[in-house]
Amino acid sequence: MTKNISEITLPISGMTCASCVSHVEDALKELPGTSNVVVNLGTNKASLFFDPQRVKLDDMRRAVDDVGYAVPTSELTLDVRGMTCASCVEHVEGALRELDGVTASVVNLGLGTAKVTFVPGLVSISAMKRAVREVGYEAQERSEGTDALDRERQAREDEIKIQGRNLIIAGTIGLIVMIGTFYDMAGPFKAFIPVWLSYKWVIGLLTTPIVFGPGRQFFSNSWRGLKHGVTDMNLLYATGIGAAYGIAVINTVFPKAGFGGEGATFFESAALLTAFIILGRWLEALTRGRTSEAIRKLMKLQPKVARVMRNDREEEIPADEVELGDVILVRPGESIAVDGQVFEGYSAVDESMLTGESLPVEKKAGDPVIGGTLNKTGAFKFKATRVGKDTSLAQIIKLVEDAQASKAPIQKLADWVAGHFILGVHLLAVVVFIFWFFFGYQMFFDPNSSFIMSPYKLGEIGVFGFSLLLSVTVLVISCPCAVGLATPSAMMAGTGKAAEFGVLFKGAEAIENTSKLQTIVFDKTGTLTKGEPSVTDVVFSGQLPESRDQLLMIAAIAEKNSEHPLGEAIVRGAESHGLQVVGPDSFNSIPGHGIEAKVNGSEILLGNRKLMKERGVDFSAMMLQAEALEVDGKTVMFVALDGTAMGLIAVADTLKEYSAEAIKHLHKLGLEVVMITGDNRRTADAIARKVGIDRVLAEVLPQDKAEEVKKLQAQGKKVAMVGDGVNDAPALAQAEVGMAIGSGTDVAKETGDIILIKDDIRDVVVALEVAKATMRKVKQNLFWAFFYNTLGIPLGAGLFYAFASVVISPELAGLMMAVSSISVTLNTLLLKSFKPSVGRGHKPKQGSGNTQLSPATASVGDD
Repeated sequence: MTKNISEITLPISGMTCASCVSHVEDALKELPGTSNVVVNLGTNKASLFFDPQRVKLDDMRRAVDDVGYAVPTSELTLDVRGMTCASCVEHVEGALRELDGVTASVVNLGLGTAKVTFVPGLVSISAMKRAVREVGYEAQERSEGTDALDRERQAREDEIKIQGRNLIIAGTIGLIVMIGTFYDMAGPFKAFIPVWLSYKWVIGLLTTPIVFGPGRQFFSNSWRGLKHGVTDMNLLYATGIGAAYGIAVINTVFPKAGFGGEGATFFESAALLTAFIILGRWLEALTRGRTSEAIRKLMKLQPKVARVMRNDREEEIPADEVELGDVILVRPGESIAVDGQVFEGYSAVDESMLTGESLPVEKKAGDPVIGGTLNKTGAFKFKATRVGKDTSLAQIIKLVEDAQASKAPIQKLADWVAGHFILGVHLLAVVVFIFWFFFGYQMFFDPNSSFIMSPYKLGEIGVFGFSLLLSVTVLVISCPCAVGLATPSAMMAGTGKAAEFGVLFKGAEAIENTSKLQTIVFDKTGTLTKGEPSVTDVVFSGQLPESRDQLLMIAAIAEKNSEHPLGEAIVRGAESHGLQVVGPDSFNSIPGHGIEAKVNGSEILLGNRKLMKERGVDFSAMMLQAEALEVDGKTVMFVALDGTAMGLIAVADTLKEYSAEAIKHLHKLGLEVVMITGDNRRTADAIARKVGIDRVLAEVLPQDKAEEVKKLQAQGKKVAMVGDGVNDAPALAQAEVGMAIGSGTDVAKETGDIILIKDDIRDVVVALEVAKATMRKVKQNLFWAFFYNTLGIPLGAGLFYAFASVVISPELAGLMMAVSSISVTLNTLLLKSFKPSVGRGHKPKQGSGNTQLSPATASVGDD
């Protein structure tokens, strides 16, 4: 066996027989560089030898996927400490991706997390932690719930405390150093300053504890990274501070060593530069945590205790020990421990913290309750239906965490630029030094010019000192931390703000895509309309039925076993007239057309005109009546008995309360609004007119909705599909952005990129406005970050010296760097004040309020 050949054992899922084994073996054998492929059905594993230079794990996974099986993967989130900029992100991601068995890694600087996708059995968690440690950072498995909250808070408080202490030391001593350095410029204040404070060796002694105390972190972190071939912004700081301090020491002890002499002792640069960098770190630690405030608010909602009825006695137990089926008592003012269903009592519950519903929702026997919400008035008992990780709150927290840990396409580019920036900056600093030392100083020398925020005249520090200070300034001013924070901080704030209004983005990419949308496609039933139609007209032909009630009863019998909303409406209509509806002898659904049923030997057909035409039933005498009903926006169903026309039943599905308001706001945002429905053209147009929709796609069968979305995309449009998330799954997946509306709080199972918890169409507007506001912040942050570097690097390199005879000092560069990072974070925090343009607040709802999914829709002349 050659040195280049490795052995691997892959888990395989989906195999059921010997032919499956053969398919997987053949697929792996066809890959270049593989040999000795053996697939075992009993263990569901594939063992093989491979050449890593010719074939990768991803190639094997794709080959197995292509023949209909899968290499299962798991996900793990690590808490990573010590990351400070985008280059750190690049290093940690790279270290994890290099591990055999890791298929993907996404690192979030703002959250301090690494989300790793890996093949179980090929790589251990300890190997992942070791890989992170080897590139200079610390990693541990991320806790869940309140443990994660406590750990994250403790880590942030520790960082604030450490950097605060460092700032006090560096700031206090740095101020004394600055006073001593500017002694000759103090004028009348000299009388208050001891003259010995201006001695170079005194200033040097004062600077030393700053550099090797608070500044030690930059040297130790950069050395730890260099040992593993990693460079980050700590190296920029260490090089800048070290160069300024080192040359100052040499020129103080050996003034004739040839490095600028006594005039080039830059102790104050090293001291103040350290102080300003630490100031930036401290302010970042203070503000960065606030961008993830939403997730902490959600975690704080998790109740600590539950009052459970066991053995006819009340017991207070930890909420995480509640089991399925437990009976829980809730009194006024208490939080609801887990998800469940009320079976005794009556109350109003404040669900605003999870759904954004502004008014309390009434709860009575049979209604669901959500864990983490607040009971307001009455007392009630409920049975636990979802506990632990399955509760709505746990699902929502996970969804928001996953979204915050993901990366938008725009961030990937920024991270790549920042990650490859450090080495380039060091090379640039060398070039700057060489240019000014050998050419620039002689060409542009002005002995009366000075550094901004520095006591030195150029004539005092010489060519070496001038060149060194400029190169140090370039190192410090080029730090890419603002670039690294620009996108993740805004995405974290945006996903959190959206969650406050019951809008859950499944990833950062969903936010970016939503901000670019041009067309919104609404499914009609259950989305624009309530999805609970009722019978409005019964028209009989006068041939077979003896009465209107008889026609309604025959139709209801046929629809008795139907789960379609129109069928249920007919059954409800018959029962409301006191008619006893029995089930048919047989029942068959005809997708997109209607149903057929048999009762006492007679055949009943009920559906649209296409069905009647195919079965040869003549309804020509009733077409004018049918068309008149359809013009009113009603859905007409044709009823035939034994091949003879019996009559028409019209059903109307009323619009949701805020549909027209939402469409109006979407138009204001410049979006085209399209409605897609299985209704006939006239009915669909009637609904569209009522809400002001631009375009109608009518008579579309459920399986064709995705194709209609594809046609809109072929016209170059960025399309969002809004539907119920179940029947519309293919169309939601086809669109650039799929929005599942009215999902309730069972969010884990939903299809789509955005989940709208409430059944309120205005939340589509909220999603769009949050996405646009977030991307505005991202672009503003990136603009200022890149603008800072674009302006700062030439300024620091002395490019403008030839025109203005002024250059900035390293300490001012450190202050500017700190300000750039803080400005990005503070700009992001402005998202906290975001409020959607659509009106909030609803009338109190009976039962579950607006949190439940509308009935699933099939296809009988409708969606």
